Parts: sequence; structure tokens; C-alpha cells
Amino acid sequence: MSLLSLKPEPVVGIDISTTAVKLLELSKSGQSYRVESYAMEPLPENAVVDKNINESEVEVVGAAIEKIVKKAKPKADHAAVSVSGPAVMTKIVTMDGGMSDEDILGQIEMDAEQLIPFPLEEVNLDFEVQGPNEREPDRVDILLAVSRSENVDARVTAVEMGGLKTRVVDIDKYALETAFRMVMLNDPEINDEDTIALVEVGATTTTLNIMGENRIVFTREDMFGGKKLTEDIQHTYGLNYEEAQLAKREGTLPEDYETTLLETFKEDVAQEISRLIQYYYSTSTYGKLSHILVAGGCASINGIIDNISNKVGGHVTIVNPFVGMSVSDKVNKKDLMSDAPSLMIACGLALRTFDEY
Repeated sequence: MSLLSLKPEPVVGIDISTTAVKLLELSKSGQSYRVESYAMEPLPENAVVDKNINESEVEVVGAAIEKIVKKAKPKADHAAVSVSGPAVMTKIVTMDGGMSDEDILGQIEMDAEQLIPFPLEEVNLDFEVQGPNEREPDRVDILLAVSRSENVDARVTAVEMGGLKTRVVDIDKYALETAFRMVMLNDPEINDEDTIALVEVGATTTTLNIMGENRIVFTREDMFGGKKLTEDIQHTYGLNYEEAQLAKREGTLPEDYETTLLETFKEDVAQEISRLIQYYYSTSTYGKLSHILVAGGCASINGIIDNISNKVGGHVTIVNPFVGMSVSDKVNKKDLMSDAPSLMIACGLALRTFDEY
């Protein structure tokens, strides 16, 4: 799905997250994928708030994208980006079967007041026919995606400032779902009928996504993330946000950091994931989880998987969307593998190159 309908071009995935911009480019030969280029650049605090680019920080985000483009030197000059947060809405609507795309769009516009919680002139929208409705086979289910135009425009502008042209604007959830399918396909321990959990520990939120029937069937998000550890580092060692982020990433904090801060944070992460999974079991009718995959920057913290496994039990592993892929010589494979858990959305966006959209 794309909120901007433009003709196909090869794209790089550009994930604009709360703490960094990430670039990933993939190629494909037969059924085999290859990582062609990749780069990350940190963002200053509050450049992205509530998953939206701060209006006054678009140039800052654009400059960060320009840096990763210069670092990665991708072959493609078009990008796929994604939006999320409170300014994005998706819903299933049902319409008569056999309608053309133009007729469907016209019907959506006619019913806009009932379907869309924003004025029509203030949004970008797209839709995708899902198939016949289960109860009324002569009608079809249509996935409607809507985002505030300002949310889309800020990303398009930042990408253009970075030297690329935006070809696709996706939604985080669907980019993640695409990469999730790739992981399941390439993991020999995962079967098609398995129900899998992907827990992403982001900067400000921890999100549980459950994949069943080859799609995300359950999502739950809580306000907890790696920013808490960054703030603890700031307060304990008298650093500003950027200094704390850099020291955390490069491992240059004092010797007592692990015992005074990190171990407590790892236990907090495990407790948060346990709560999310307990909520899933108490409210969902989907099956028992066979695997729990952990994503996000925090997944790379040494030993955190043991903490999570001890708390929730089951088969807990760090997610890696690049299993089975080859890697270009110009990509630092060690850095790529270290950052892999935080590159799921970038990977899902990069895979849009191989869609017909």
C-alpha cells in the first residue's frame, strides 16, 4: 500500500525514527536478496515527536538523510518512507464488488465524513481491495489508509532535502509486516501455521505485534522504551542527550554503568514484555506463541535476551531480517548485524522495490 500513487522505480528504504534515520538498499537475483547499501545517522532530541517530524526540525532531518545518502552511496535515487502515530488511520470498509478504482475512490470521498476523522482536504489516502467479504460474498473488503497531509509532506520534504525523491509513502505497520514475513520465510524453525510475536523496544514505546495467518493480527503498544535508559545516563553522569546516546552506542560509559543502570533497565524491559504478552493471552483468541522475536535498538544490549527469556519463557531470539541475504563488500557486515534488530521497518520499505505498486 502507498499513500502516494506513482509509477514504479527502485527505492531505498528510509526509516525516520525517534532517534535516528536509517537507509537500506536491497537488490534481488532470482529468489536471493542482497544488502547493497546501509547507513544510520542519529537525530537530536525532539526532532521526531510522537512519530511525527517536528515542524521546526524538517531541515535537521533532511540534513541527517543527506549524511546517510553520502555515506551509503545507494544506486537508487528514489526512496520509500513510512508514517505512523496518531495522524495515521487504517480501517476496513465494505463496498459492492466489481467497482473500478475510480468508483471506489469516489465512494470513499462521498462517505468521507463517516469514514475519515479528518477533513478530506487535509489528508492523503489510499486503499487496497482485500477480497470478498466473509458474510456478503458479493461485496468486497477494502483496506483504507489515511494520513494527515502535513505528516506525509514533512517526510517527503526531508527526503528531498537529503537528495532523494520520494516514490512510496507506506505505513510503519505494513512495512514491518513485510519484513516480518521475510523473517518467517527464512527461519527454518518457524512453520507457516505458527503464531509469532515480534516485540519492538523503541525509544519511547514498546510494541507487541502478533503474526498469524501471514499477517499482523494483534498489536499492543505501551509507553516504555530505550529513552528511559538514556535519561538515566544523563542524570547519573551529567551528560546531555546527544552525549548520552553516543556513549551508550559506543560503550564508553563508566565501569559502574552496567551494575548501576543497565541491569535494572534490562529487568524493566523483561517485565514490560511479560506484561504485554500476558495481555495478549488474556484478550486474544489467537494461539499459543511458538516464538518471541525481539526488535529495536535495545535488542542488541548484551544479555537482554536472557533476561527476557527468564521472565517470559518460551523461544526468545533477536530478530534479524537479513538471514539468508548476502551483503555487498561496501557494507560493514559487523555494523549491519549489530543494527539488524532496529532495521525491520527500513527492510520492509526497501523490499517495496520488488512490489508492483
